[in-house]
Amino acid sequence: MTAKRVVISSDHADIELRKTIAKHVAAKGFAVADIGPMTSESTHYPLHGKAAAETIVAGEADLGILICGTGQGIMMAANKVDGIRCGVCSDVFSAKMIRAHNDANMLSMGARVIGEGLALEIVDAFLEAEFEGGRHATRVEMIEG
Repeated sequence: MTAKRVVISSDHADIELRKTIAKHVAAKGFAVADIGPMTSESTHYPLHGKAAAETIVAGEADLGILICGTGQGIMMAANKVDGIRCGVCSDVFSAKMIRAHNDANMLSMGARVIGEGLALEIVDAFLEAEFEGGRHATRVEMIEG
């Protein structure tokens, strides 16, 4: 069985948090593509959100994790890409539910909102949850439609 592939990106808000998450996800057996940026020079979150989302739509990754200051802007950019369902989470329950009920394929977090420990718990909840289907599938189809 092939490991699920996770793409991870951010803006300049917290590259160290992104790298920590990438290592954490890889240690859990996922194939991780960290697409940057690699320096803390100011950059534009829409470019990074779109690039990560396009990686998923192209079939090069199964799931994505995004980080910017609040998680909101990079999430909005990702959701502009057809086929992406990205939610911002700052708690574990929401991270589980965006996968279980919304079949989210991307998670976004705010580096200025949560700390490293909580971020890793949120990532774990997102990656471990499975889409429940059923009545939720109808609703996801409505989102996609």
